[in-house]
Amino acid sequence: MSCGEPHEKDCSEVLDHLYEYLDREMPAGECAEFQVHLDECSPCLEKYGLEQAVKKLVKRCCGHDDVPTDLRSKVMGRIDLIRAGETVPEVSVLEQAKHEQAEREQAQAEERAQREQEPPSGTADAADAHAEAARGE
Repeated sequence: MSCGEPHEKDCSEVLDHLYEYLDREMPAGECAEFQVHLDECSPCLEKYGLEQAVKKLVKRCCGHDDVPTDLRSKVMGRIDLIRAGETVPEVSVLEQAKHEQAEREQAQAEERAQREQEPPSGTADAADAHAEAARGE
């Protein structure tokens, strides 16, 4: 996409890095260049506004979901692989993180269930003593 006007920063470059700008993950100097471009280029500004609105909508609708703790590091690792030109696994990072989170939760639930099934130490001895006393032994 290009508006046809000459700019210091090309429209395609601006749009390729739009989410870095939206997420404030871009160095300050580059942010200033982006802002200058958006001030001059109405098609890019329109695209920016649309993406900003989508981001706000997603945050409002999905902002309460629990995110796996290691998701950010996995996403950044996947980005690094892509930038390095390496093969990226077919499974999405979010699905992989959700799967690993579910496995951890399952293991924790199994541990809790096992602990609940085991009688507290000394309980069996007390029950035996109580039974013996009831029989008059």
